[in-house]
Amino acid sequence: MVDSAYAQSRFTHPQVQHAYGSNVHLLDDPWAWTLLARMCSPECVQPEVGHLVRALYGRLAQAVLAEEFPRARIDLPTRMVVARPEAVYRGQALARGTRAVTVGIARAGTMPSQVVYDLLNEVLEPSGVRQDHLFMSRTTDAEGRVTGTSWHDAKIGRDVDGRILLIPDPMGATGSSMASALTHYKTRLEGTPGKCITIHLIVTPEYLRRLQKDHPDTIVYALRLDRGLSPADVLATPPGTRWDEERGLDDKQYIVPGAGGVGEILNNAWV
Repeated sequence: MVDSAYAQSRFTHPQVQHAYGSNVHLLDDPWAWTLLARMCSPECVQPEVGHLVRALYGRLAQAVLAEEFPRARIDLPTRMVVARPEAVYRGQALARGTRAVTVGIARAGTMPSQVVYDLLNEVLEPSGVRQDHLFMSRTTDAEGRVTGTSWHDAKIGRDVDGRILLIPDPMGATGSSMASALTHYKTRLEGTPGKCITIHLIVTPEYLRRLQKDHPDTIVYALRLDRGLSPADVLATPPGTRWDEERGLDDKQYIVPGAGGVGEILNNAWV
């Protein structure tokens, strides 16, 4: 007999209210906001920055798994079953047979993808879990403005059919790299992903607009929305209410308030 308390799950993480649409999830999480603010500060360097990114992506990944992944009924005896035959947990858990792939976009996305990969292997059947790697970078004009994305290399499995596709990339700035990656996974591999989810520390209104335009089916999770260059009266309104007037990128497409170069600080590589 299943205890009615665990017959179904209604889990949902608290979220910031906004008008960007139902596929955008801005987590209301003061614990994570505290660590993220510390991670973005000029004083935060290795090894602290690495510890904070791991902790924040652990939190994000757990929220995504609990909210977006299929669930299944399990019947699992506990250690007490030797004394009581009723000592069996019967209730909901993540469906262990779910197939997933996480994508590490070098450089900033490498560590977050590894965190997600490790967590996926903890709760799913490892044979159905894969990690891919993409190597790409922004292309810019003479004034430093982003003009697109250049692919350098990739190590990708052949199929994505029915898999949940996860792309954990700390900064959702312009959306050009992410749009390019999503297009590749939807059009160049065998099959079609069952669901596409991007996972970020920070996103901008410009990023959300680009994904809505190019990949409106993509689900976005983020710990913070940065629109710091918006007029004061726009900042006083709920996010997305005056989306056309919101601005989170400077003239060189860096996020404000932002965190600076996350790939650089994580790798101590300033090129």
